[in-house]
Amino acid sequence: MSRIALLPEVVACQVAAGEVVERPASAVKELVENSLDAGATRVEVLIRKGGRAMIRVVDDGCGMDRDDALLCLERHATSKIRTGADLMAIRTLGFRGEALPSIASVSRFRLATREHGAEAGTEVVVNGGRIESVRDSGEAPGTQVEVRSLFFNLPARRKFLRTENTEASHVQHALHLQALGHPAVGFVFVNDERVVWQLPPGQSLRERVRDLCGATLAGELLEIPVTESADVRVHGFIGKAGVSRSSRQEQVVFLNGRPVENPTINFALREGYHTALMRGQHPVTFLFVEVDPAAVDVNVHPAKREVRFRDPAVVREVLVETIRRALESDRAKWTRTFAAPEPEPMPDIPSLIPTAEQVVLRRDWSEIPVRPPAPVERETAPSASAAPLGIPQVPSPPVPPPSRDFKIIGILGRLYILMENASGLVLVDQHAAHERILFEEMQRRMEGQGVPTQRLLLPITLEVGPKDADWITNHLDTLSRAGIGLEPFGGGSFKIDALPQFMRADDPPQLLRDIIDDLRETSAQTSKLRLGEDMIAKTVCRHAVKANDVLREPECVRLVQDLLACDLPYCCPHGRPTMIQLGYAELEKKFGRKA
Repeated sequence: MSRIALLPEVVACQVAAGEVVERPASAVKELVENSLDAGATRVEVLIRKGGRAMIRVVDDGCGMDRDDALLCLERHATSKIRTGADLMAIRTLGFRGEALPSIASVSRFRLATREHGAEAGTEVVVNGGRIESVRDSGEAPGTQVEVRSLFFNLPARRKFLRTENTEASHVQHALHLQALGHPAVGFVFVNDERVVWQLPPGQSLRERVRDLCGATLAGELLEIPVTESADVRVHGFIGKAGVSRSSRQEQVVFLNGRPVENPTINFALREGYHTALMRGQHPVTFLFVEVDPAAVDVNVHPAKREVRFRDPAVVREVLVETIRRALESDRAKWTRTFAAPEPEPMPDIPSLIPTAEQVVLRRDWSEIPVRPPAPVERETAPSASAAPLGIPQVPSPPVPPPSRDFKIIGILGRLYILMENASGLVLVDQHAAHERILFEEMQRRMEGQGVPTQRLLLPITLEVGPKDADWITNHLDTLSRAGIGLEPFGGGSFKIDALPQFMRADDPPQLLRDIIDDLRETSAQTSKLRLGEDMIAKTVCRHAVKANDVLREPECVRLVQDLLACDLPYCCPHGRPTMIQLGYAELEKKFGRKA
């Protein structure tokens, strides 16, 4: 007796629904995508009891005639593809023809649709996958879908739903993404008869972000102008340096209009921000990426959340470079806010860039020996005789006159330099600022002169797996340039005989494994010397000015000027801010002078 049998059509649809419709938010997402594909300019979504009791989606799209209204409820019936070749040229949000029959099989379902210009529309009522009635309808042009009692015939699935508030929040998040991805479309969201938002059509992306995420966040975004390179088109907004979140909740990326999750994109965002982002933090992005549909596979996940690129390296390089340029463009505006003109002629103030050997490294990297540092006197008032950080004692130069852009007005807690500019009060963290200066100086030196290495007295053997061995073999030149001496030793074994001088590790093999992991997350065009940046950051942290180190005003001026000359002056190598602006409006509000 045969043990294999065909499943009944209703059961097959319920199985398919388990992949497509996980919860009410999944149904809302699929229905709204159909509305957008139909060319809707306005979409209204109403839910009750978190979507369990009812979901209603109304649009003003193209609508359907009677034949299409019936056919759309059949599995794999779609107007968006015709042949297998069309799967490589998908330009719509939906394409499989599974959503409507899947939703109808696990709910009490009503579809009312009418084409523009038609005298009457069509209404189809489905109960648990079985069509109960088909009749004429007098609804407005467009399509209206009602989903009641979701999972009423699958009590086990219904038990897995969360509380009404939780399910409603998932629905709101799904709509949030669609509204951000299509700012030209108007959206209305009603939850239990309460209007959550009402977004007008024809908005710009910044207006849509402001309405959905607040004016404060919208003001912290940098616009990315349309950038086209290597058949990849990018535009949108990213957060300024220092604007980040502890999760990817506000890291929104649209690929050809579809919100997606992809490791390549995540790595590219992280790498583009680089040291402008604190470790463990995630950037804020509203990014739109457009590629040739033939270069991306969107048919790899039932809910179409994940995609796969044919050439991920190309997409990654374009995103990294685009984000880097956007942050650099913000640097010019940022510098204009804080920068001061060159001070009047005054005795030379050495740059605050000592090394472990107590030398001062100037901009041209000439090394000038200096005397050992004099002990810093800890006084309640700054002492003019102190010579912190190995800076030679020189007569105190005259304090430069206040500039028209900013002037230093004092030191707070022997750590924060207080400055006044046209916008209000500026606080500079002297330790973070000096870290950034030292970091970029050492980085430029390494890139120009290479990484100084130290030979190991006893070579160390590194054992790796086949994939790692192949990767190391292909990147021996890169590792050598980074100051790491490696030689193949047969099979998956390598001999380590040199390491960069600034790296100190009790376990060189483990250190090298960590470096390999870091390099794999670095794009091909990015400087491979980045693998040592964590060590550089730790090194400069030890040698930067500390809290309680007394700086004279000319030294503070030099510190600020050197900071403003950096490539990324907003933050230290660890991603912490170097400067904070407190505007007059904020100060007046604090003192109750302004509401």
